[in-house]
Amino acid sequence: MKTLYLECTMGAAGDMLTAALLELTEDRQAFIDKMNALGLPGVTVAAEPAVKCGITGTHMKVTVNGAEEESEDVYDGHHHDHHHDHDHGHEPHHDHDHEHHHDHDHDHHHDHEHHHHHASVADIEALIDGLKVSDKVKADAKAVYALIADAESRVHGRPVSEIHFHEVGTMDAAADVIGVCLLMEQLAPEQVIASPVQTGSGHVHCAHGILPVPAPATALLLEGIPSYGGQVKGELCTPTGAALLRYFASRFGDRPVMATAAVGYGMGKKDFEQANCLRAFLGESEGQREQITKLECNLDDMTGEEIGFALEQLFKAGARDAWTQAVGMKKSRPGVLLSVVCLPEDADGLAAVMMKYTSTLGIRRQDLSRYTLRRGIETVGTPYGEVRVKRASGMGVERAKPEYDDLAALAEKHGVPLETIRKEIRQGF
Repeated sequence: MKTLYLECTMGAAGDMLTAALLELTEDRQAFIDKMNALGLPGVTVAAEPAVKCGITGTHMKVTVNGAEEESEDVYDGHHHDHHHDHDHGHEPHHDHDHEHHHDHDHDHHHDHEHHHHHASVADIEALIDGLKVSDKVKADAKAVYALIADAESRVHGRPVSEIHFHEVGTMDAAADVIGVCLLMEQLAPEQVIASPVQTGSGHVHCAHGILPVPAPATALLLEGIPSYGGQVKGELCTPTGAALLRYFASRFGDRPVMATAAVGYGMGKKDFEQANCLRAFLGESEGQREQITKLECNLDDMTGEEIGFALEQLFKAGARDAWTQAVGMKKSRPGVLLSVVCLPEDADGLAAVMMKYTSTLGIRRQDLSRYTLRRGIETVGTPYGEVRVKRASGMGVERAKPEYDDLAALAEKHGVPLETIRKEIRQGF
């Protein structure tokens, strides 16, 4: 399976993701030329060589009307200016109740002043729709922006329709979002996995004042994603970086066993004791590994019917699997062990279902990982009708199994044994 692994031990930002993915491609200049030909207002994109702690990589320089956005970290009671290597989705956002058809002067720590407009979410979507890119890239980019806008809406307590983006920040972030979406389409990984994300710590100075790290919008976008503050003082993960990870990564955890074909280094602008880079590994992994949670409780005072009803409710609530086992309990009492497997983000809700529909007073939780095969469903025609066939492959294994409900329905309809229809399906493979 073609796998992309993103190592975010120094956070994630749009420019770092773009640079890391760009290093995985064969024709980097073609991508730069395409980005500059898109017509993003005032935007110029360049890939610059960069070295961090002796490691060579690429830094993406995005300028808007000749200016590169900058950030200002705050720690030890002092402000520290840096050229903006992480696009701050929260910083450029200014929400106003009045129309935005006029110019505003804003100090963004540039060497000279610039006059900028504000753009609404609808403006951003219109901008994306007007680009000469595929429908997939447009849909991906708008979905990423929808995540950012929703987070900003929750932070500021205003409807998404009232969220506005400052022009420099918008174009800077738009170049990063479009760039990542274009490179994802080009690389076409079958699965994207990311490491836990270091957010940085301390505070950052932005248009709204001094905010904690991670910024409020970033914290919301990282909900359910493993992250940690770490020892670095400064903002390492930005809203745009967090949104891109949330949208493209299917799971977060350790790098899987994979035959790596290429490694890309996306460099940030700031210098720390640790190399300020995001690494991207592209290669082949034989199986998929996903994070799961197992919930268990012991029961000794419920009837079989009550336990069966509880199992039904657990499946309806999203359990991946649930089962019971006979166990011996304290005082030599026979009992039942109820086990539930689910996704980590569903665990709290399913624990509540277990509490509601069983007599347990406590539930054990284990966070695990499991290997799975790639799965898919196709429809196969037979003289008796169509049957769905579940296929699984990976780790040197290929399997196919007809859907029992379809077999049973056709067998009953035509008065034939199940095996008769199975033979017809095997002949069609």
